[in-house]
Amino acid sequence: MPPLGFIVNPIAGMGGRVGLKGTDGEDVLREALRRGAKPWSPIRAREFLRHLGEAGRSVRWLTWSGEMGEELLSEAGYSFEVVGEASKPTTAEDTRRAARRMAERGVSLIVFAGGDGTACDIVEAIDMETPILGIPAGVKMFSAVFAPTPRAAAQLLIKYLKGEAQIVEREVMDIDEDAYRAGRLTATLKGYAKTPYAPQLLLSGKETVSAVDEELMKESIAARVVEMMRPGVNYILGPGSTVAKVAELLGVEKTLLGIDVVRDGRLIVRDASEEDLLRVVEEGETWIVLSPLGGQGSLLGRGNQPISPRVLRRVGLDHIIVIATPNKLRSLEALTIDTGDPELDEALRGYRRVITGYHEERVMKVI
Repeated sequence: MPPLGFIVNPIAGMGGRVGLKGTDGEDVLREALRRGAKPWSPIRAREFLRHLGEAGRSVRWLTWSGEMGEELLSEAGYSFEVVGEASKPTTAEDTRRAARRMAERGVSLIVFAGGDGTACDIVEAIDMETPILGIPAGVKMFSAVFAPTPRAAAQLLIKYLKGEAQIVEREVMDIDEDAYRAGRLTATLKGYAKTPYAPQLLLSGKETVSAVDEELMKESIAARVVEMMRPGVNYILGPGSTVAKVAELLGVEKTLLGIDVVRDGRLIVRDASEEDLLRVVEEGETWIVLSPLGGQGSLLGRGNQPISPRVLRRVGLDHIIVIATPNKLRSLEALTIDTGDPELDEALRGYRRVITGYHEERVMKVI
């Protein structure tokens, strides 16, 4: 069998928990480091390799030097060849060079850890010449070439190695990070890529749900949530237009794509980082209000990384309010959880009540 490529973008995802919604650009990376951001992509890639286990030992891997793949494959005890040297610090050009070199060497698939920016760099370098598979490690992942979790990526690769996964064409998207930080979602189709596919092991692209009565549905859901709110209690409001309707009914200006905190009908933290949320939780009882991400059904781990495992554990897993319109849920078989903490993910799996109207609820499976 031809070799497989393995690329890790070591800076992908670093801006998530510190509230930066991405790490594209040197200035943003410096700010993320100033805020205490830690490498995230290597952790996700290591989790992928752990779940891949013995199956990965039968593969001939081609990779890039140092933290872009060499170190993790060596740690896993896999057989590999380093086909290029990474810059210090690494850049997007390293990703493009690595992808081109691996395609030239005839790999049958490139597995990469990163986000939409990494996917776009690889597609720019190789177009649809070689299939790719994404280990989700970015702040934003709207492209449909990512598995839902590192574990799912390992399961999908195992199916691919056994000849049990078909190759399909999927969209590669990216968003304007500056607009994203300002609360505007501007997604652009950057191209298409070939990728392995098996049911429930690859994310759908981001979908926008629309209907004539969608706003009325959101208002009725928001009215229910506001009625449930108690004096002196903190409420962490996740991103999205459904949760934003809760803030609107409170008379609070919310960041559409950020994390905000309200108490007694007032905004107490705007566009919060993980550390901001940890401070809030120490102040008293706290609840989290979340809505799943579009057509992907992602409840935790996509676009709301400041709500980290540390925050979730301190708030309490029974203090999560999930809201969504019936239209949004109609296309979803389940909600997905990917906090980066396998033990916590397991505790969150099962079934969860979702508020879908003022008097309506639905039970959804969480995977």
